[in-house]
Amino acid sequence: MNITFDSTKDDANQIKHGCSLSDAHFIEWETLVFKLDDRFHYGEIRFVGYAYIGLRLYCVVYTDRDDQRRIISLRKANNREIKNYAST
Repeated sequence: MNITFDSTKDDANQIKHGCSLSDAHFIEWETLVFKLDDRFHYGEIRFVGYAYIGLRLYCVVYTDRDDQRRIISLRKANNREIKNYAST
């Protein structure tokens, strides 16, 4: 699967969350636990998920388009999210 992202969105993500959307290339997708992100009407189907990069759990927001996974947001998971992930 090809990982894609918007470079402008990447700049904003680095400022806000301290990591690049390109880091999604290192996500261990087999560890992904995800759900539909239906908080708003985005005009596309979005998912919010939790998966590891190395020893650290990350929160990733993404959408699948054909054979591409478009990354919308990526950040380190917070303590609450880590506990929730561990209970799944």
